[in-house]
Amino acid sequence: MVKKTLSNVYMTLIFLFLYLPILVLIILSFNDSKTRVEWGGFTLKWYIECFQSETIMTAFATTLQITVISAVVSTIIGTLAAIGISAMKAKSRAFYLGSTNIPLLNADIVTGISMMLLFVKFVDLGFVTVLVAHITFSIPYVILNVLPKLKQANRSTYEAALDLGASPLYAFYKVTWPEIRSGVFSGFLMAVTMSLDDFSITYFTKGAGVNTLSTMLYTELRKGIKPELYALSTILFFTVLLLLLLVNYLPNRKKSTTVERV
Repeated sequence: MVKKTLSNVYMTLIFLFLYLPILVLIILSFNDSKTRVEWGGFTLKWYIECFQSETIMTAFATTLQITVISAVVSTIIGTLAAIGISAMKAKSRAFYLGSTNIPLLNADIVTGISMMLLFVKFVDLGFVTVLVAHITFSIPYVILNVLPKLKQANRSTYEAALDLGASPLYAFYKVTWPEIRSGVFSGFLMAVTMSLDDFSITYFTKGAGVNTLSTMLYTELRKGIKPELYALSTILFFTVLLLLLLVNYLPNRKKSTTVERV
């Protein structure tokens, strides 16, 4: 009994540590006062001013463009790379898996500086360099999400489809894709999260006039955080929360529907 109580208290403290700051952020986004220590009444004006701020909306649009494009491109490249790695022999597979893990273990600041030195050698820093950098560091996350699904897939079924006359592309779409689809989607969500959240690599690879939400927030810290940013962060949080609920709810609903039909 005591052990169970302590376990519940421990888990409660962990979740408070994780989500209490977000709760405070949400409350502040509805606070009519600009100060964080005084409640000035309930208001929605920060949400209105958030969408009216040209600086915030420009940074938000740039962030969305970089996030969506980099996530889609890195998902395609990462999925193809995972398929290639899974088809290799043991030694080659171990080498490429080790190479894939290096960017994950490497510090972001090291990756950012190294990419900056590479880019300034050939091109001017700007939107494209940030996009290439985001694609580069997102690919390993996609590979590591897709590879376990490829290991679980039955390769004999794919080969049987080829023997029965299916083209490689058709066999992949009908046999392999349904088995790895969840891994690809998980890799895509991971790429979206990492790109949306990144600061260090973006800071070192962006040029003048290019700002994402993370770099804009860093700049605003010197002046003081505006309440409009609380509103924007709250919108982003609930958008991600809604996406996670849909991702977890829809597959369970499909499974229950299939069971009922059977």
